[in-house]
Amino acid sequence: MNHPHQPDQPDHPGHHGPVSPASFADLALPAEVLRTLAEHGVREPFPIQAATLPDALAGRDVLGRGRTGSGKTLAFGLPLLVRTAGRRAEAKQPLALVLVPTRELAQQVTEALAPYAEALRLRMAAVVGGMSIGRQIAALREGAEVVVATPGRLHDLVERKACRLGRVRITVLDEADQMCDMGFLPQVTQVLDQVGPEGQRMLFSATLDRDVDHLVSSYLHDPVVHSVDPSAGAVTTMDHHVLVVHGPDQYAVTTEIAARDGRVLLFLDTKHGVDQLTRHLRAGGVHAAALHSGKSQPQRTRTLAQFKDGQVTALVATNVAARGLHVDDLDLVVNVDPPTDAKDYLHRAGRTARAGESGRVVTLVLSGQRRETSRVLAEAGIEPTVTKVRSGEAELSRITGARAPSGTPLDGGPAASRPKNTNAPFRGLGTSKDTSRGTGGRSRKAGEARKLAEARRAAQVRRGG
Repeated sequence: MNHPHQPDQPDHPGHHGPVSPASFADLALPAEVLRTLAEHGVREPFPIQAATLPDALAGRDVLGRGRTGSGKTLAFGLPLLVRTAGRRAEAKQPLALVLVPTRELAQQVTEALAPYAEALRLRMAAVVGGMSIGRQIAALREGAEVVVATPGRLHDLVERKACRLGRVRITVLDEADQMCDMGFLPQVTQVLDQVGPEGQRMLFSATLDRDVDHLVSSYLHDPVVHSVDPSAGAVTTMDHHVLVVHGPDQYAVTTEIAARDGRVLLFLDTKHGVDQLTRHLRAGGVHAAALHSGKSQPQRTRTLAQFKDGQVTALVATNVAARGLHVDDLDLVVNVDPPTDAKDYLHRAGRTARAGESGRVVTLVLSGQRRETSRVLAEAGIEPTVTKVRSGEAELSRITGARAPSGTPLDGGPAASRPKNTNAPFRGLGTSKDTSRGTGGRSRKAGEARKLAEARRAAQVRRGG
C-alpha cells in the first residue's frame, strides 16, 4: 500500500514520526473516543502512544519496539478502532484483527479496548483456545468488526470455514517475538497470507530477531519504526538481584519471600514444580495459587483476577502461563528456578516496573548455578547485585520483604514442615517443561508415576516411616 509521504516523514525505517502530541486532544480522534479516554482517567499518552498514533491513524504500517507495560494496546487499538468505525462486518468476515500469543493477553486486550469499541458502536469477539468454540462461531456468524485471537484457535475456525479473513483491512501482531518463540510462526504467516493484501499492518515486539525480522520484511510495507520504550534490561526503575542460597535452605527462603507483605510473582520451570510449591506455601499459611497450562481457562482467569484484587498474594507460575501477563503495581518477581535463556529472563522481568512504576527482580541460585546464571544475565544486558542469603536473615528481608509465614494451613491439611536436605526441592518426579501443547501419553505416565510415588509416601507416613 503506497502511503502519501508528508514532508516531515522521510522514507526510511529509522524515522520516528512527526512531533509527538502532548495530549490525546491533539490527535485526530473522534469525540466519543476522547470522552471515553477521559472517563477512564487516561489523560496523557504514554511515549509509545504519542509516537505511534499519528502514523497509525494515517494508515501507515507500523513497527513498534516496546516491551509489555509500555501502553501499546491503546497505541494500536485506538487507530484500529477509529479506522474501522462506521463499517459493518458481514457474517464470518471481520474487518480488523489483533493476533496475540496467549489467551490471557487476548482477554486483556479485549477488555482494554471494549469501552472504546462500544463508544464507536463496533462489535468485538475474542477467539481463543480453552473456551467454547461454539460460542465463538456464533459471535463470528452474528458479525464482529474486530477479532482478537490466538493463532491456534483462529487457524481452527478458518479451517472450519467459520471465519474468513479476506475482508480484514487492519492486522495487528502483538508480542510477535513471543508468538514466534511459542512455535506459532506458520499459523501467523498463514493468517497474513489470507488478510487483504492492501491493508494496514502493525507489528509490536520486544525483540526483532530472525523470525520477527522475516515477518517484518515479508509483510510490512515501508513501515514507520518506533523504538521508544526500552527493553526490560534498560528500565532504570527495575532492580536486579541474584541471591545465592544454600540447597537445604532454598524452600525456607522461597517461603519467607512468598509470605511478604504485598504481592509476588514466582517463576518455576515445570507444572509439577509449580503445583508442589503452591501446596507447600498454602500449607504454611501463604495465600498462593498456581498458574500453568495444565489449568483450565476459567481456572486461569479466576486465579489472575484473585491475584489482581489481592485475594491471592503469591502467584506461582511457569513461563508459558505468564506470557503477556499484565498486573498493575507488581513490585517483585522471583525466579525460583533461574531462567536458562536471556529472553526468558527479560520476559519474566517485564512483569514488574511497568509503565514507569518501580520493581525488583530476584533470582535464586545454588552455588553450582552461579556461572550459568551470570552468563544468561550478561546476555540479557543485566548487571545484578549478588548477595549470599539465609532464611531468617535481615538482608533477605531488606531485599525482598521476606518474613516468616503464619504457619496456619489454608486448606485444612497439616502444617508444612521444612523439607529434608535436598538441592532441588521444586523439581519433582517425571516433570517436563510446561508447553502450550499437551504432551499426551508422556504426561499421563508422569502423572501416574507421581500419584504412585505420593501414595507410597503417604503409606510411609502412616507407618511412621
